[in-house]
Amino acid sequence: MKLSAAFRHACRTHRCGARQVKLFGPRRSPTTRGEMSVCLPVRETHFTSGGGGGGAGSGSSVQSLSLQKTLSAAHENATREIIQRSRAELASVVKAHPAIKPTLAILQAGEDDRLLEMNKKMAGKVGLNVMQICLPRQCTEEEVLEEVLRLNEDANVHGVFLCLPPSLLSRRILNTIKPEKDVDGVSDLNVGRLVSGALSEGLPSPVAGAVLELLARHDAPLAGKTAVLVGLEGPLKVILQVLLQSDGMEVQTSLWSSDSLQKLIRRADVVVVTGTGSVELLPSWFKPGVTLVNCRSALMPESSASEERRMDAESWAEIDSISAALRMQNVVRSSMSWVENQQYQPWTLRPLKLQPLSPVPSDIEISRAQTPKPIVQLAEEIGLLPEELEAYGCTKAKVRLSLLTRLQHQPMGKYVLVAGITPTPLGEGKSTVTIGLVQALSAHLKLNSFACLRQPSQGPTFGVKGGAAGGGYAQVIPMEEFNLHLTGDIHAITAANNLVAAAVDARILHEATQSDKALYNRLVPSVNGVRRFSPIQLGRLQRLGINKSDPSTLTPEEVSSFVRLDLDPAKVTWQRVVDTNDRFLRKITVGQANTEKGHSRQTQFDIAVASEIMAILALTDGLADMKSRLGRMVVGSSRSGQPVTADDLGVTGALAVLMKDAIKPTLMQTLEGTPVFVHAGPFANIAHGNSSVLADQLALKLVGKEGYVVTEAGFGADIGMEKFFNIKCRASGLKPDVVVLVATIRALKMHGGGPSVTAGVPLPKEYIDEDLHLVSEGCSNLKKQIEIAHLFGVPVVVALNIFKTDTEAEIDLVCRIAEASGASAAVPCHHWTRGGRGSVELAHAVKEAAAQKSHFRFLYSLQTPIVEKIRTIAQKVYGADDIELSPEAQAKIEYYNQQGFDTLPVCMAKTHLSLSHMPDKKGVPTGFILPIRDVRASIGAGFIYPLVGTMSTMPGLPTRPCFYDIDLDPNTEEITGLF
Repeated sequence: MKLSAAFRHACRTHRCGARQVKLFGPRRSPTTRGEMSVCLPVRETHFTSGGGGGGAGSGSSVQSLSLQKTLSAAHENATREIIQRSRAELASVVKAHPAIKPTLAILQAGEDDRLLEMNKKMAGKVGLNVMQICLPRQCTEEEVLEEVLRLNEDANVHGVFLCLPPSLLSRRILNTIKPEKDVDGVSDLNVGRLVSGALSEGLPSPVAGAVLELLARHDAPLAGKTAVLVGLEGPLKVILQVLLQSDGMEVQTSLWSSDSLQKLIRRADVVVVTGTGSVELLPSWFKPGVTLVNCRSALMPESSASEERRMDAESWAEIDSISAALRMQNVVRSSMSWVENQQYQPWTLRPLKLQPLSPVPSDIEISRAQTPKPIVQLAEEIGLLPEELEAYGCTKAKVRLSLLTRLQHQPMGKYVLVAGITPTPLGEGKSTVTIGLVQALSAHLKLNSFACLRQPSQGPTFGVKGGAAGGGYAQVIPMEEFNLHLTGDIHAITAANNLVAAAVDARILHEATQSDKALYNRLVPSVNGVRRFSPIQLGRLQRLGINKSDPSTLTPEEVSSFVRLDLDPAKVTWQRVVDTNDRFLRKITVGQANTEKGHSRQTQFDIAVASEIMAILALTDGLADMKSRLGRMVVGSSRSGQPVTADDLGVTGALAVLMKDAIKPTLMQTLEGTPVFVHAGPFANIAHGNSSVLADQLALKLVGKEGYVVTEAGFGADIGMEKFFNIKCRASGLKPDVVVLVATIRALKMHGGGPSVTAGVPLPKEYIDEDLHLVSEGCSNLKKQIEIAHLFGVPVVVALNIFKTDTEAEIDLVCRIAEASGASAAVPCHHWTRGGRGSVELAHAVKEAAAQKSHFRFLYSLQTPIVEKIRTIAQKVYGADDIELSPEAQAKIEYYNQQGFDTLPVCMAKTHLSLSHMPDKKGVPTGFILPIRDVRASIGAGFIYPLVGTMSTMPGLPTRPCFYDIDLDPNTEEITGLF
């Protein structure tokens, strides 16, 4: 097909296939700025018909009139057909997607003119909304640029028409318009697409389209004819020249001032003019049968009378209404393309090549040897739109939650949980298994997959554990960024948490030192003579049963109730946090300065990831829910025993502001270029120890129906997995398809009676030499963890994380016992040394298990009493004979029952080193009573957490912390020592 024919086809047919899409949310009203006005769709009708042309030299008025009528009819017919076509396309989109309101933004300088009025009326005929932005007549290029950039980012605008003087239509301005909104088709990208023949990728020029539309309605073929373009400049000249040449025409261009203008016109079969030439085109210059097209009125305000006298207006076919109709057609098709782009996009993932070395280098050396993809490239490969990404440098980015709305009807993929047996203090490699598995699924089996991991605390990173980005050839990269500040979420949590702590102590002080009247005057101050309650204060009044909004109408008793939280310093439960292992902050005294007037009290610091705000971040499903949860956080009790919340303190809105970016998951990648979400990292002891609900939801939408999301639960299956099922799955409504249970030979030997394993101390020989007896005995713990998973009705695949000291006999023994104990499969994994290729067998096993029907169920009903929930977990999961409540725990449970907290799930705070409460009891302890020392509540997060034994929420540094080995090269800025 000739380029010109293809161009006409593109103008007449929509290039996007019919897709069923639904858009969401009403269109906001355009923002008024400067002289902006908003024009509703216009319903008036106005057609401008051009005059006739023809053999001007013949002097036949009858022939001229006849040709004029023919051209006028062709003009009207073409315009009418384009309008009808556009209205039909628009109606089909609006019928399927009522929320969309395609809008043309008109940017003008000065008053309306004929050209602008025609385009507004044409928009009305088609049924488009119009946003009219009026800049001063003497506006600058920078002012125009500012408006164009704003319109580019306005998702409600589908086309931008610049009705501006030629002096403001610079290449800089034209190329600033997003190509998909360039309804005049004159940006370099759109022109380049046309010249290269890629018409389906851009928007065609409506002026060029109008010229071709008129010429195509002539009976005579164009091939071999001569066309002269007079006064055309820039993109339009290039477009018409290319299109007419593709029709076989000889094309000449000329300036109005050219000495050869008359000579060129005398030879022309087609003359197309624009501009403001001073030369009068005499009828005697044109040969008989010439076609005359005037683009002037389609490109600029009305010509002056003197200009019109230089041309016989009745002889020229004007294209203003056709081009305006085609411009509106471009807006409609731009909106259709936008709708199509909002749908789920198939992945185009290009994995990174991995070349494992032997012996395996250090984690940081492996990470640094691999060049990660730019994060914007990875985002595009997995179907994220540019507006859904907030880049933090080149290798990580936040993903906006608007993705959930865009893909709300997209089926979700398979949901895979990685848990583990009861670990040694060294950890058994759940993170490496998670990463190795997704590398195998995506890079080797070519299946969409996403890993969802917790953000590590910097406390352990500089303490004893080191990094948490995986290890060997199964890592998240860059591992330095993963393990350190990442995108600042933990810092935001620290700031928010400590703001609450500061508010608590400040309120106690102010209430103790001020009268009701003084407190009221400060809490509800008069500003410019007006006193009013803030929204959060009105909420407190409503909770108190005071239905008043005028501060002057409260009685003294109501004022007292409003201003006095009456927090009991001895019953404050909110602690300060810091993201550092600092044992000397486990008990501190605050308020010792003279300025605090003796209002000191004992308190403590927790590690930042133990903050309830971290648990809220991990369980929330959006900003509104997060704000509500933050407001419900209980910070302590009043002297009368009533809970005091963050809402009562008036701090909720400020907390939401501090957390507004932290709620967005962070996108990173594995060593093989597959996607990873890193988000939230709640303490796995006193909180639930899982990454965020939001990260899982986003990932499940992105991978599609046939994809896989692999997420990790902290510590052993008895802790992390149980909480994942009973707490996280209740909050999210998601149902897991498979559990991958990670085991190691060394952990099984420990459970079989091996000597103690201590971090930082070389492993005893029992863990290095083959010992089938220890392995066999230790498999009791593996069997128990498989049994726990089956309590929830989920199939289990055992992943045996292989170390170089493991023997084939030990590996075979574990796999046989695991499968005999009910595992769907048991697979040795070599991801640490081989990357995704070393976990291909595991990926196949997970795929097969996920194809089975899941019979997921919760372990208990939320209506079950708190004591029975605790007993159920203790007996069915831990294997305890029963529980024993301390008097304090019993009193707390009765208090929570009175407050209506008894329907919350239970989050057990227990050691991770044993199924029991005794860390030194390995294997599967039996015959024990589980002691419940205390019961506390995280009301904002939404769970009750019983304390089993003594739980530290602030780790300490060992004698030789990891920081001894961490360093920075001042010349290269490379970090060393992370592992």
